[in-house]
Amino acid sequence: MPTPTVLITGGTSGIGRACALAFGRVGYQVAFTGRDEAKLADTAQALTAAGITNLAVRADVGDEAAAERAVREAVARFGGLDVLINNAGISMRARFQDAELEVIKRLMQTNFFGTVFTTKFALPHLLKSKGSIVGISSIAGYRGLPGRTGYSASKFAMNGFLEALRTELLDQGVNVLTAAPGFTASNIRQTALAADGTSQGESPRDEGAMMTSETVADALLNAVRQRRRTLVLTGQGKFVVFMNKWLPGLMDRLVLRSFQQEEKGVAVG
Repeated sequence: MPTPTVLITGGTSGIGRACALAFGRVGYQVAFTGRDEAKLADTAQALTAAGITNLAVRADVGDEAAAERAVREAVARFGGLDVLINNAGISMRARFQDAELEVIKRLMQTNFFGTVFTTKFALPHLLKSKGSIVGISSIAGYRGLPGRTGYSASKFAMNGFLEALRTELLDQGVNVLTAAPGFTASNIRQTALAADGTSQGESPRDEGAMMTSETVADALLNAVRQRRRTLVLTGQGKFVVFMNKWLPGLMDRLVLRSFQQEEKGVAVG
């Protein structure tokens, strides 16, 4: 039986890096993308030290040509593709009235179009292997979050895209998993964009109270093995999705209150 291969976009930190290690430890060959040469090298070194066969590809998957190249290099190196994890993403923290439109465009380009581009080029190979497509979405893809209009829009778009694609592929053997990790301790908030497009720096949330990236990666691995269609993690995440469906007006007020605490500098769990 051939060795399975996973391609992870945004695989140099947080959930992406944790997935590279989790999938690699159970026998996957791991190809991963990133934009930072030093982080790519560091992740490759960690994978190699763990005995995991890997390929680092410097690519911004929000660029169509780069996404195509990432898939091409992974397939050329490993001979095929069994799992695609669309993880590359950026966040934001600014009221829409203050945010520059370029911030919204950047989020959509990476979070949504990065998923679309990479999935498009990976799909022929995943059809051959009857593999899996994974989208790392967010609770913000189920419930719009104030201060994160662009991020929420990109994740709602991802969810709709993957749901439509899942339906198209139902009788073709490719599984599509949409995963919403909930609030996870990772660097996405430190690198989130402020109103002017610069990095916000310090996280407004209590990172120590959150689920770890490693826990998320293990749950994702199990969900891929079970060929699940959706995965919502953390009690808080499940609560938000449930309440937003049945009591949306109440959730408007609760979510606004949480955002107002953030704006005052109160760490939110």
